[in-house]
Amino acid sequence: MTFEKACEKDIASLAEMRLLYLAEDHGVIPPEKLGIISDGLPDYFRRHLDCDLFAFVCRDGDVIAGCCFLYVSERPPSPSFMTGKTGSVLNVYTRPSFRRQGIAGRLMKMLLSESERLGLDFVELKATDDGYNLYKSLGFEDTVSKYHDMKFIIDGRIRD
Repeated sequence: MTFEKACEKDIASLAEMRLLYLAEDHGVIPPEKLGIISDGLPDYFRRHLDCDLFAFVCRDGDVIAGCCFLYVSERPPSPSFMTGKTGSVLNVYTRPSFRRQGIAGRLMKMLLSESERLGLDFVELKATDDGYNLYKSLGFEDTVSKYHDMKFIIDGRIRD
């Protein structure tokens, strides 16, 4: 098996791995949503890969057995992030037939090494129960904040 940073020739495989991850994470995705996601992924990867999105893959021959993504964002510096550059882990996924072989752990170590190279202040993620112990073993810590996680979903609710 080969572990490396993904490149432009991997875009179709990255899109496939993203769809496999989403299907496992979200269950059945309605066909109209799945079509929009599928159509948008190749262009997204072309625009973002090696700019603000870094993907790491494990290859078994021509098959990508596992992957993980690092999304880098930059905000105005603050006491919580002095450089303003932070990372978010996305899409940690290993094909079922390759699980329990240490692939996700090796890929995450590559991701964390790249995070250090990029000078990120921290890397965050949302862990499933299945991944929690892996992330703890790599040094991730549970966070507690005085802030509440919230989001506003844009769907045309605000009108004049």
